Amino acid sequence: MKIAILSPFFPYRGGIAQFSELLYRGLSGNNEVKAFSFTTLYPNFLFPGKSQYVPDNEYSDIESCRTLNSINPVSYIKTAKKINKYKPDILIISYWMSFMVPAYSSVCLMLNKQIKIVALVHNAIPHEKRVIDKPLTKLFFNRCDAFIVLSETVRKDVLSLCKGANIFLHPHPIYDNYGETIEKERACDKLGIRSDKKNLLFFGLIREYKGLDLLIEAMDHLDDSFQLIISGESYGDFEKYKKLIEKSRLKDNIKVFEQYIPDNMVATFFSAADALVLPYRSATQSGVTAIAIQMELPIIATNVGELGNSVKDAQIGVVAPTATNTDIAEAVLEFFSDEKKISIYREKIKEEKKRLSWKSFIQFTESSLSRL
Repeated sequence: MKIAILSPFFPYRGGIAQFSELLYRGLSGNNEVKAFSFTTLYPNFLFPGKSQYVPDNEYSDIESCRTLNSINPVSYIKTAKKINKYKPDILIISYWMSFMVPAYSSVCLMLNKQIKIVALVHNAIPHEKRVIDKPLTKLFFNRCDAFIVLSETVRKDVLSLCKGANIFLHPHPIYDNYGETIEKERACDKLGIRSDKKNLLFFGLIREYKGLDLLIEAMDHLDDSFQLIISGESYGDFEKYKKLIEKSRLKDNIKVFEQYIPDNMVATFFSAADALVLPYRSATQSGVTAIAIQMELPIIATNVGELGNSVKDAQIGVVAPTATNTDIAEAVLEFFSDEKKISIYREKIKEEKKRLSWKSFIQFTESSLSRL
Protein backbone atom coordinates (compact mmCIF):
# COMPACT_ATOMS: atom_id res chain seq x y z
CA MET A 1 0.00 0.00 0.00
CA LYS A 2 0.95 3.61 -0.49
CA ILE A 3 0.18 5.46 2.75
CA ALA A 4 0.32 9.13 3.76
CA ILE A 5 0.22 10.16 7.43
CA LEU A 6 -0.91 13.68 8.36
CA SER A 7 0.07 14.39 11.95
CA PRO A 8 2.50 16.25 14.17
CA PHE A 9 5.98 14.77 13.72
CA PHE A 10 9.45 15.77 14.91
CA PRO A 11 10.37 18.49 15.90
CA TYR A 12 7.01 18.63 17.71
CA ARG A 13 7.02 16.92 21.06
CA GLY A 14 4.42 14.96 22.95
CA GLY A 15 2.57 11.67 22.72
CA ILE A 16 0.84 12.27 19.37
CA ALA A 17 4.13 13.04 17.60
CA GLN A 18 5.86 10.06 19.20
CA PHE A 19 2.99 7.73 18.34
CA SER A 20 3.01 8.95 14.74
CA GLU A 21 6.75 8.37 14.42
CA LEU A 22 6.41 4.77 15.65
CA LEU A 23 3.45 4.24 13.33
CA TYR A 24 5.48 5.57 10.40
CA ARG A 25 8.40 3.26 11.20
CA GLY A 26 6.16 0.24 11.62
CA LEU A 27 4.16 0.74 8.43
CA SER A 28 7.31 1.48 6.41
CA GLY A 29 8.38 -2.15 6.71
CA ASN A 30 5.86 -3.42 4.13
CA ASN A 31 4.49 -0.22 2.59
CA GLU A 32 5.52 3.05 0.96
CA VAL A 33 4.86 5.74 3.57
CA LYS A 34 5.21 9.53 3.55
CA ALA A 35 4.83 11.87 6.53
CA PHE A 36 3.02 15.21 6.24
CA SER A 37 3.26 17.57 9.19
CA PHE A 38 2.73 21.13 10.41
CA THR A 39 4.61 24.36 9.94
CA THR A 40 2.43 25.74 12.77
CA LEU A 41 0.57 23.43 15.12
CA TYR A 42 -0.67 25.92 17.73
CA PRO A 43 -0.14 29.68 17.59
CA ASN A 44 2.15 30.56 20.50
CA PHE A 45 -0.49 32.68 22.22
CA LEU A 46 -2.81 29.65 22.39
CA PHE A 47 -0.21 27.15 23.57
CA PRO A 48 -0.36 26.62 27.37
CA GLY A 49 3.07 25.01 27.81
CA LYS A 50 6.63 26.33 27.61
CA SER A 51 7.50 24.99 24.15
CA GLN A 52 5.91 22.91 21.40
CA TYR A 53 9.27 21.56 20.26
CA VAL A 54 11.76 18.98 21.46
CA PRO A 55 15.15 20.25 22.70
CA ASP A 56 17.80 21.02 20.09
CA ASN A 57 19.84 17.95 21.06
CA GLU A 58 17.04 15.52 20.08
CA TYR A 59 16.99 14.09 16.58
CA SER A 60 14.77 12.11 14.20
CA ASP A 61 15.72 10.62 10.85
CA ILE A 62 12.12 10.76 9.58
CA GLU A 63 11.72 13.43 6.90
CA SER A 64 8.26 14.98 6.98
CA CYS A 65 6.73 17.36 4.47
CA ARG A 66 5.88 20.31 6.72
CA THR A 67 3.13 22.24 4.93
CA LEU A 68 0.06 22.56 7.17
CA ASN A 69 -0.53 25.66 9.28
CA SER A 70 -3.53 25.02 11.53
CA ILE A 71 -4.79 28.61 11.18
CA ASN A 72 -3.78 29.46 7.60
CA PRO A 73 -6.32 28.48 4.89
CA VAL A 74 -3.74 28.94 2.13
CA SER A 75 -1.73 26.12 3.71
CA TYR A 76 -4.81 23.85 3.59
CA ILE A 77 -4.80 24.14 -0.23
CA LYS A 78 -1.04 23.60 -0.38
CA THR A 79 -1.21 20.52 1.85
CA ALA A 80 -4.03 18.93 -0.15
CA LYS A 81 -2.12 19.54 -3.39
CA LYS A 82 1.02 17.88 -2.00
CA ILE A 83 -0.92 14.86 -0.73
CA ASN A 84 -2.72 14.54 -4.08
CA LYS A 85 0.61 14.72 -5.87
CA TYR A 86 1.92 11.86 -3.73
CA LYS A 87 -1.14 9.77 -4.78
CA PRO A 88 -1.53 7.62 -1.68
CA ASP A 89 -4.07 4.81 -1.44
CA ILE A 90 -4.78 5.83 2.14
CA LEU A 91 -4.36 8.98 4.22
CA ILE A 92 -4.15 8.45 7.99
CA ILE A 93 -4.91 11.61 9.99
CA SER A 94 -4.06 11.83 13.70
CA TYR A 95 -7.00 13.38 15.55
CA TRP A 96 -7.12 14.48 19.18
CA MET A 97 -8.93 17.83 19.42
CA SER A 98 -11.50 19.94 17.58
CA PHE A 99 -9.08 22.87 17.11
CA MET A 100 -7.67 20.93 14.14
CA VAL A 101 -11.02 20.46 12.40
CA PRO A 102 -10.97 23.55 10.11
CA ALA A 103 -7.57 22.50 8.75
CA TYR A 104 -8.28 18.78 8.57
CA SER A 105 -11.77 19.10 7.06
CA SER A 106 -10.58 21.56 4.45
CA VAL A 107 -7.72 19.31 3.39
CA CYS A 108 -10.05 16.31 3.16
CA LEU A 109 -12.51 18.24 1.02
CA MET A 110 -9.81 18.95 -1.59
CA LEU A 111 -8.36 15.43 -1.79
CA ASN A 112 -8.79 13.18 -4.79
CA LYS A 113 -11.84 11.00 -4.24
CA GLN A 114 -9.97 7.71 -4.64
CA ILE A 115 -7.88 8.44 -1.51
CA LYS A 116 -9.35 6.64 1.51
CA ILE A 117 -9.30 8.83 4.63
CA VAL A 118 -8.72 7.09 7.97
CA ALA A 119 -8.85 9.03 11.23
CA LEU A 120 -6.58 7.68 13.95
CA VAL A 121 -8.59 8.95 16.92
CA HIS A 122 -6.69 9.43 20.18
CA ASN A 123 -9.59 11.37 21.72
CA ALA A 124 -12.93 11.99 20.02
CA ILE A 125 -14.28 14.26 22.75
CA PRO A 126 -11.73 16.36 24.72
CA HIS A 127 -11.30 15.91 28.46
CA GLU A 128 -11.78 19.66 28.89
CA LYS A 129 -15.01 20.04 26.93
CA ARG A 130 -16.33 23.08 25.05
CA VAL A 131 -19.68 23.67 23.38
CA ILE A 132 -18.19 23.66 19.87
CA ASP A 133 -16.28 20.36 20.25
CA LYS A 134 -18.97 17.92 19.15
CA PRO A 135 -20.26 19.86 16.11
CA LEU A 136 -16.73 20.44 14.84
CA THR A 137 -15.64 16.86 15.44
CA LYS A 138 -18.73 15.58 13.68
CA LEU A 139 -17.88 17.74 10.67
CA PHE A 140 -14.45 16.15 10.35
CA PHE A 141 -15.63 12.59 11.05
CA ASN A 142 -18.16 12.87 8.22
CA ARG A 143 -15.21 13.34 5.83
CA CYS A 144 -13.62 10.03 6.89
CA ASP A 145 -14.01 6.54 5.40
CA ALA A 146 -12.86 4.67 8.52
CA PHE A 147 -11.47 5.10 12.02
CA ILE A 148 -8.75 3.48 14.11
CA VAL A 149 -9.34 3.85 17.86
CA LEU A 150 -7.34 2.73 20.88
CA SER A 151 -10.09 2.10 23.46
CA GLU A 152 -13.72 1.06 23.75
CA THR A 153 -14.59 4.47 25.23
CA VAL A 154 -13.33 6.26 22.12
CA ARG A 155 -15.12 3.74 19.88
CA LYS A 156 -18.41 4.64 21.57
CA ASP A 157 -17.62 8.36 21.30
CA VAL A 158 -16.97 8.05 17.56
CA LEU A 159 -20.23 6.15 17.05
CA SER A 160 -22.14 8.80 18.99
CA LEU A 161 -20.88 11.42 16.52
CA CYS A 162 -20.84 9.37 13.33
CA LYS A 163 -23.56 6.70 13.18
CA GLY A 164 -22.57 3.51 11.41
CA ALA A 165 -18.88 4.46 11.31
CA ASN A 166 -16.40 1.83 10.11
CA ILE A 167 -14.23 1.46 13.22
CA PHE A 168 -11.15 -0.67 13.90
CA LEU A 169 -10.28 -1.04 17.60
CA HIS A 170 -6.89 -2.07 18.97
CA PRO A 171 -5.60 -1.23 22.49
CA HIS A 172 -2.90 1.42 22.76
CA PRO A 173 0.44 -0.26 21.96
CA ILE A 174 3.34 0.18 24.35
CA TYR A 175 6.10 2.66 23.63
CA ASP A 176 9.42 0.96 23.01
CA ASN A 177 11.66 3.97 22.46
CA TYR A 178 12.63 4.97 26.01
CA GLY A 179 15.44 2.52 26.70
CA GLU A 180 15.85 0.06 29.56
CA THR A 181 15.15 0.48 33.26
CA ILE A 182 17.95 0.67 35.84
CA GLU A 183 18.15 -0.21 39.56
CA LYS A 184 15.89 1.85 41.80
CA GLU A 185 18.79 3.05 43.96
CA ARG A 186 20.76 4.25 40.95
CA ALA A 187 17.72 6.02 39.46
CA CYS A 188 16.94 7.78 42.75
CA ASP A 189 20.56 8.83 43.08
CA LYS A 190 20.42 10.40 39.59
CA LEU A 191 17.29 12.32 40.57
CA GLY A 192 18.64 13.31 43.99
CA ILE A 193 15.78 11.68 45.91
CA ARG A 194 15.56 8.97 48.58
CA SER A 195 15.40 5.33 47.50
CA ASP A 196 14.26 3.95 50.88
CA LYS A 197 10.72 5.31 50.41
CA LYS A 198 7.65 3.82 48.71
CA ASN A 199 7.90 5.96 45.60
CA LEU A 200 4.74 7.07 43.79
CA LEU A 201 5.19 8.51 40.30
CA PHE A 202 2.97 11.09 38.60
CA PHE A 203 4.24 11.41 35.05
CA GLY A 204 3.32 13.45 31.99
CA LEU A 205 1.73 16.77 31.08
CA ILE A 206 0.03 18.36 34.07
CA ARG A 207 -3.54 19.30 33.20
CA GLU A 208 -6.66 19.80 35.31
CA TYR A 209 -8.36 16.56 34.28
CA LYS A 210 -5.34 14.50 35.34
CA GLY A 211 -6.05 15.12 39.03
CA LEU A 212 -2.58 15.92 40.36
CA ASP A 213 -4.22 18.06 43.04
CA LEU A 214 -6.11 14.97 44.27
CA LEU A 215 -2.89 12.99 44.52
CA ILE A 216 -1.12 15.76 46.45
CA GLU A 217 -4.09 15.88 48.86
CA ALA A 218 -3.99 12.08 49.14
CA MET A 219 -0.48 12.33 50.59
CA ASP A 220 -2.04 13.74 53.79
CA HIS A 221 -3.68 10.34 54.31
CA LEU A 222 -0.37 8.46 54.04
CA ASP A 223 2.60 8.17 56.38
CA ASP A 224 6.24 9.23 56.12
CA SER A 225 7.25 6.01 54.33
CA PHE A 226 5.75 7.38 51.08
CA GLN A 227 7.34 9.75 48.60
CA LEU A 228 5.63 11.40 45.61
CA ILE A 229 7.60 12.16 42.46
CA ILE A 230 5.92 14.73 40.18
CA SER A 231 7.50 14.79 36.73
CA GLY A 232 6.15 16.67 33.74
CA GLU A 233 5.44 20.11 32.38
CA SER A 234 2.37 22.02 33.53
CA TYR A 235 -0.08 23.14 30.85
CA GLY A 236 -1.32 26.13 32.79
CA ASP A 237 -0.35 27.74 36.08
CA PHE A 238 1.53 25.40 38.45
CA GLU A 239 1.04 27.82 41.36
CA LYS A 240 -2.06 26.08 42.73
CA TYR A 241 -0.14 22.82 42.99
CA LYS A 242 2.72 24.59 44.78
CA LYS A 243 0.25 25.90 47.37
CA LEU A 244 -1.18 22.42 47.92
CA ILE A 245 2.32 21.01 48.38
CA GLU A 246 3.20 23.74 50.91
CA LYS A 247 0.06 22.88 52.90
CA SER A 248 0.74 19.14 52.81
CA ARG A 249 1.76 17.32 55.97
CA LEU A 250 4.30 15.42 53.84
CA LYS A 251 5.58 18.38 51.82
CA ASP A 252 9.19 17.30 52.30
CA ASN A 253 8.28 13.95 50.69
CA ILE A 254 6.93 15.54 47.51
CA LYS A 255 9.64 15.95 44.87
CA VAL A 256 8.80 18.18 41.93
CA PHE A 257 10.35 18.04 38.44
CA GLU A 258 8.03 20.49 36.67
CA GLN A 259 9.67 20.41 33.26
CA TYR A 260 9.69 18.70 29.91
CA ILE A 261 11.10 15.19 30.40
CA PRO A 262 13.39 14.26 27.47
CA ASP A 263 13.22 10.71 26.11
CA ASN A 264 16.57 9.76 27.62
CA MET A 265 15.32 10.54 31.15
CA VAL A 266 11.97 8.71 31.01
CA ALA A 267 13.40 5.35 32.09
CA THR A 268 15.13 7.00 35.07
CA PHE A 269 11.85 8.33 36.49
CA PHE A 270 10.04 5.01 36.01
CA SER A 271 12.98 3.09 37.50
CA ALA A 272 12.88 5.28 40.63
CA ALA A 273 9.21 4.45 41.26
CA ASP A 274 7.40 1.55 42.91
CA ALA A 275 4.09 2.44 41.25
CA LEU A 276 2.70 4.83 38.66
CA VAL A 277 -0.33 6.76 39.94
CA LEU A 278 -2.99 8.01 37.49
CA PRO A 279 -5.43 10.05 39.63
CA TYR A 280 -7.41 11.17 36.58
CA ARG A 281 -10.83 12.82 36.76
CA SER A 282 -11.57 11.64 33.20
CA ALA A 283 -9.78 9.46 30.67
CA THR A 284 -10.10 7.46 27.48
CA GLN A 285 -6.85 5.54 27.17
CA SER A 286 -3.53 6.80 28.49
CA GLY A 287 -0.20 6.89 26.72
CA VAL A 288 1.47 6.98 30.14
CA THR A 289 -0.04 3.57 30.88
CA ALA A 290 1.71 2.26 27.77
CA ILE A 291 5.04 3.59 29.08
CA ALA A 292 4.45 1.94 32.46
CA ILE A 293 3.82 -1.41 30.77
CA GLN A 294 7.02 -1.05 28.76
CA MET A 295 8.91 -0.28 32.01
CA GLU A 296 7.06 -3.10 33.84
CA LEU A 297 5.83 -0.71 36.53
CA PRO A 298 2.49 -1.51 38.25
CA ILE A 299 -0.28 1.09 38.19
CA ILE A 300 -2.65 2.71 40.68
CA ALA A 301 -5.48 4.40 38.77
CA THR A 302 -8.93 5.88 39.23
CA ASN A 303 -11.96 4.13 37.80
CA VAL A 304 -12.69 6.55 34.97
CA GLY A 305 -13.24 5.96 31.25
CA GLU A 306 -11.27 3.01 29.94
CA LEU A 307 -8.48 3.56 32.45
CA GLY A 308 -9.88 1.59 35.37
CA ASN A 309 -11.06 -1.27 33.16
CA SER A 310 -7.67 -1.64 31.46
CA VAL A 311 -5.89 -1.91 34.83
CA LYS A 312 -8.47 -4.27 36.37
CA ASP A 313 -8.91 -6.53 33.35
CA ALA A 314 -5.17 -6.98 32.88
CA GLN A 315 -4.58 -7.30 36.66
CA ILE A 316 -1.64 -4.88 36.54
CA GLY A 317 -2.46 -2.79 39.59
CA VAL A 318 -5.11 -1.33 41.90
CA VAL A 319 -8.09 0.83 40.96
CA ALA A 320 -9.59 3.55 43.20
CA PRO A 321 -13.41 3.45 42.92
CA THR A 322 -13.73 7.24 42.58
CA ALA A 323 -11.47 10.17 41.79
CA THR A 324 -11.22 11.53 45.34
CA ASN A 325 -8.17 12.05 47.52
CA THR A 326 -9.40 9.55 50.13
CA ASP A 327 -10.10 6.77 47.62
CA ILE A 328 -6.75 7.38 45.92
CA ALA A 329 -4.97 7.15 49.29
CA GLU A 330 -6.81 3.93 50.14
CA ALA A 331 -5.86 2.45 46.77
CA VAL A 332 -2.20 3.30 47.46
CA LEU A 333 -2.37 1.61 50.87
CA GLU A 334 -4.07 -1.43 49.36
CA PHE A 335 -1.38 -1.70 46.70
CA PHE A 336 1.49 -1.73 49.21
CA SER A 337 -0.27 -4.02 51.70
CA ASP A 338 0.55 -7.27 49.89
CA GLU A 339 3.98 -7.99 48.37
CA LYS A 340 2.68 -11.16 46.72
CA LYS A 341 0.08 -9.18 44.80
CA ILE A 342 2.74 -6.70 43.65
CA SER A 343 4.71 -9.65 42.24
CA ILE A 344 1.57 -10.84 40.44
CA TYR A 345 1.02 -7.36 38.97
CA ARG A 346 4.57 -7.38 37.61
CA GLU A 347 4.11 -10.82 36.02
CA LYS A 348 0.83 -9.75 34.43
CA ILE A 349 2.50 -6.62 33.05
CA LYS A 350 5.02 -8.84 31.25
CA GLU A 351 2.08 -10.62 29.57
CA GLU A 352 0.56 -7.27 28.55
CA LYS A 353 3.93 -6.21 27.19
CA LYS A 354 3.79 -9.07 24.68
CA ARG A 355 0.12 -8.53 23.79
CA LEU A 356 0.44 -4.79 23.21
CA SER A 357 3.59 -4.76 21.11
CA TRP A 358 3.98 -2.40 18.16
CA LYS A 359 4.43 -5.43 15.93
CA SER A 360 0.91 -6.55 16.85
CA PHE A 361 -0.52 -3.06 16.32
CA ILE A 362 1.13 -2.65 12.91
CA GLN A 363 -0.13 -6.05 11.75
CA PHE A 364 -3.63 -5.10 12.89
CA THR A 365 -3.42 -1.70 11.16
CA GLU A 366 -2.19 -3.16 7.87
CA SER A 367 -4.92 -5.81 7.93
CA SER A 368 -7.59 -3.17 8.66
CA LEU A 369 -6.39 -0.80 5.93
CA SER A 370 -6.25 -3.59 3.35
CA ARG A 371 -10.00 -4.14 3.78
CA LEU A 372 -10.95 -0.59 2.75
